[in-house]
Amino acid sequence: MSRHHPEIERLSPGYFALVMGTGIISVGLHEVGLEPVSRVLLVIAALAYVVLWVLYVWRAVAYPQAVRTDLRNPETAFAFFTIVAATDVLAVRLVLEGYVAVAVPLVLLGAALWFVFGYLLPWQVLMARDGERILARTNGTWFIWAVASQSLAVALTVIHPHLTTGRAWVGILAVLSWSVGVALYGIVGILVLLRIVHYGITPREFEPPYWVTMGAMAIAVVAGSNIVAMGSTPMVDATRALVAGTVAIFWTFCLWLVPVLVGAGFWRHVVHRVPLVYVPTLWSIVFPVGMFAVASLNVGRVDRLPLVESLGKVALGIACVVWAVVLVAMLRHVVLVTWRGRAAAAGEQGGAA
Repeated sequence: MSRHHPEIERLSPGYFALVMGTGIISVGLHEVGLEPVSRVLLVIAALAYVVLWVLYVWRAVAYPQAVRTDLRNPETAFAFFTIVAATDVLAVRLVLEGYVAVAVPLVLLGAALWFVFGYLLPWQVLMARDGERILARTNGTWFIWAVASQSLAVALTVIHPHLTTGRAWVGILAVLSWSVGVALYGIVGILVLLRIVHYGITPREFEPPYWVTMGAMAIAVVAGSNIVAMGSTPMVDATRALVAGTVAIFWTFCLWLVPVLVGAGFWRHVVHRVPLVYVPTLWSIVFPVGMFAVASLNVGRVDRLPLVESLGKVALGIACVVWAVVLVAMLRHVVLVTWRGRAAAAGEQGGAA
């Protein structure tokens, strides 16, 4: 009889946020010239990406019902979009390191997953008929839908200069995915606001994925600034001015959201004393902070705003600290779970004997 692995069965569908957060901080460190540290994080992101694929496939094969449940649950389904975003973020960092031949297939995979998930996951959620109101179960993970779309736009803009054919189509898809991401952000924002207004939100329900509210807008800033800087294609030329006009506006909205999210965290953990313990969704804080840092660096350099660029460097430092804290907490959690699993297995064997 095969051994039961509860840690695999309960594996969070959003664990690829680990790759997203690590990858984007690696990009930020590359942007400020800290290459050795950036490369270390690139290696960690790449290893985590491979390991997570193995674990996800293992879970799908061994515990298909658990995966189906997550796919149909409005509170977890959209977390699967972290797979798309992680694939694209890793591809972007690989291009910056010169591994274009590896990055291009990853971008193609990200595009395919974005297309499939973009139709499959919302359909699964909207068709859920388990007796509970869908609107009451919307949460911050829904914003990852927009993040996935924007991540594809970023990846396409980064590989665009390295292509010899199909550049016009890449331009179309980059603008398309950026536009879809912006629209999805607005739609999800309205749904989440309606949920809060109609059903309220408790301190325990205000979980780390709500930070993606800021991260989804920050990645739209990066995608938009990259589109503005793209080489000439018919679609890019037609929308360049429009996209350029949104970049600074989106960035200022990101900045406005930071005190809101920090204040909400204070309300959750200090005022209402919700314990701050490790959960996989903590990586949903790392990515937005890192993404805000990269967005600030981009805006500061492109629009010649030294103050914004300096703010980006400060945010990058904060992102590195947050990443390190969450990584240590995750490793401690993994050690404890492994030890408990072995202890339980030993107990079962002893009982059987």
